[in-house]
Amino acid sequence: MQFFRCRICGDVFIGTAAPSNCPYCGGKAKYLVPVEQWVDENLAITELSEISRQNLEKALHLEVDNTPFYRDASAKAKTMKLQGVFKGLAKVENEHASVIQKILKCKFPPPNPANSTATDDDPENLRLAHEREIEASKFYARSSVEAIEPRVKKVFLALSEVEADHIRLENELMQS
Repeated sequence: MQFFRCRICGDVFIGTAAPSNCPYCGGKAKYLVPVEQWVDENLAITELSEISRQNLEKALHLEVDNTPFYRDASAKAKTMKLQGVFKGLAKVENEHASVIQKILKCKFPPPNPANSTATDDDPENLRLAHEREIEASKFYARSSVEAIEPRVKKVFLALSEVEADHIRLENELMQS
């Protein structure tokens, strides 16, 4: 058995080989390292620039709102496949919120009920999820450019990549 740790979320994966994506936050394989090589990069952050703080706070709210939306969409989904997809997305979004919360060293804000509820219609929930992921991916890509701190830049880039993967998944589901 081998032990890998994600440079984005810090979680440990145990297996015979590194997975193609972190099973917790969805980060690409390039962020998975043998546990002996892992370093808590959050410790290097002593101060956040104002733009990074603002972008991280907005990101935290996005992820905190997306988590219950996906849980609700999973509970309302009519097929096992969509139940699983939405449940998996809820877990990843929650992990993203946790990553951001650790950088900000703050508590989780409560979700906005208006942004946290899914509909009873699977195609509509997929469309809404798709819009959320597009917004998040663009925002994270822009935030990665605006960030001054290397750790914040890396996290926003990784989150943008993960959200782009979600967009591709939703595109496939909407076309099937």
